[in-house]
Amino acid sequence: MKHQADLLIRNSDYLDETFELTEGKSILISGGKIEAVGTAAELEERYQWKEELDGSGCIYMPGLVDSHMHTGQQLLRGRVLDEMPMIWTRIMLPYESTLTPEKMRLSAQAAAVEMIHAGTTGFIDAGSYFMEEAAKVYAGSGLRGALSYSTMDQAGLPESIAMDAGTAVQKTDELYEGFHGFGNLKVYYSLRSLISCSEELILRAAERAKEKQTMLQAHMNEYPGEINFYMERKQLRPYEYLESLGVLGEHFLGAHSLLLSEQEIEILKDRKVKICHCPFSNCGKAAPHTPELLKRGLVIGLGTDGAAHGGLSLFNEMKIFRSVMNLTFGVPLAEPAVMPAKTILKMATEGGQVCLGGSAGLDGAIRPGARADIIGLDKNRIYLAAYGQIANTILESVNAGDVRDSISAGKVLMKDYEILTMDEQRIYQEVCRFREQERMA
Repeated sequence: MKHQADLLIRNSDYLDETFELTEGKSILISGGKIEAVGTAAELEERYQWKEELDGSGCIYMPGLVDSHMHTGQQLLRGRVLDEMPMIWTRIMLPYESTLTPEKMRLSAQAAAVEMIHAGTTGFIDAGSYFMEEAAKVYAGSGLRGALSYSTMDQAGLPESIAMDAGTAVQKTDELYEGFHGFGNLKVYYSLRSLISCSEELILRAAERAKEKQTMLQAHMNEYPGEINFYMERKQLRPYEYLESLGVLGEHFLGAHSLLLSEQEIEILKDRKVKICHCPFSNCGKAAPHTPELLKRGLVIGLGTDGAAHGGLSLFNEMKIFRSVMNLTFGVPLAEPAVMPAKTILKMATEGGQVCLGGSAGLDGAIRPGARADIIGLDKNRIYLAAYGQIANTILESVNAGDVRDSISAGKVLMKDYEILTMDEQRIYQEVCRFREQERMA
């Protein structure tokens, strides 16, 4: 008797766990996991399946994970670049204070469409408002994701988003109860802007995340002003301060993590904190010490920081990241491979999956037992007709528009460039109408 499975990707080329090319194999998926990899004939002897995808026109690889993005800023595209500093208080915070359920729903729809086309199969949202609307959209899209509520209790915030510590944590409690485990979604607790969070809020959010056995995430060490804030008040740097409160551990995700002292790096290593870099956004602030962080064994993901910071393409972020790393660390050492292509691809796949609750050494790869989050790159591109190292070529030449197929948790989200889980044309028209309304307002 043959075993039952859900989906077969027949006769495909794919990147193995070392990002080397394996040709002419089929990938079998069952229960949201990769069941087996082998020739079609081998699999047909043991299995039967409900659905089949012709993989002959693609190179398949693990899906990308955007480890730090902002759904609520999707409609801010093009309004941040070239602006003077302090965009958070001058542009982003005022905008988010005007969000409505309708705006958040449209933002999530636009973000989901863009991510699916860009090869992103999983994401971590940093937190905003009306997140229940985003959750409903993302659950329907089929994407794997983690959502947070924007938690801040600083005095002087716009009235529409002002709250105390108890209310801020309660908002995430409600989101957790409603949507943790809903579709492919999780809910993380969040410290949106660390300097905008009281000690009471930090401790409450950390305690609740521990109770719920989920992640606590925060923007960390992104600006010099953030460092100075804690040095002046606590004589501690941000990660040192959180360490003194006892809230750091392997369930803490620190976005950005750019301006780190040696002591902070040791804390990150000892506590097994996970971090995420956002290359395009970070270029205006600092270059992270990623080579050293990787040597210390830290898990690092890559993120876009949302559409307001350059779009939602991790292929674009990987190219920028390689250039920044080479210019900052490679050139002074005359070491062109200071950040190899395979290392960057691993950050965007396995690193992101671990930040999203996956297993290190298993998820973020095409192998039995791993999460079935897979994308197909169109082989019918001139730059994939001839190549030396396939990982190098993918990093250098492949872009978001080259993703033909997308699968998340074993479900086909996009086939032959057509998104199957969302009405892309309707969403496009709605975004256009919103743009026109904004112009007329």
